[in-house]
Amino acid sequence: MWRIWILFDPRRALVGLFVFLLTLALIIHFILLSTDRFNWLDGPSHDRFGGSQVQQMTPLPEPPK
Repeated sequence: MWRIWILFDPRRALVGLFVFLLTLALIIHFILLSTDRFNWLDGPSHDRFGGSQVQQMTPLPEPPK
């Protein structure tokens, strides 16, 4: 295993590895953000369960005095 570091400079190899992994992570996160299901910033753009969404909040009834 030590002979591979004679062929490659360890600093350049590790910097290249970190740049590759960072690029891969950014690509994966942007792909997930472009989907409707995994977009954690905007949320889903439609109702996933088929029911109607609540249009207005109704107040709770007053408790008896």
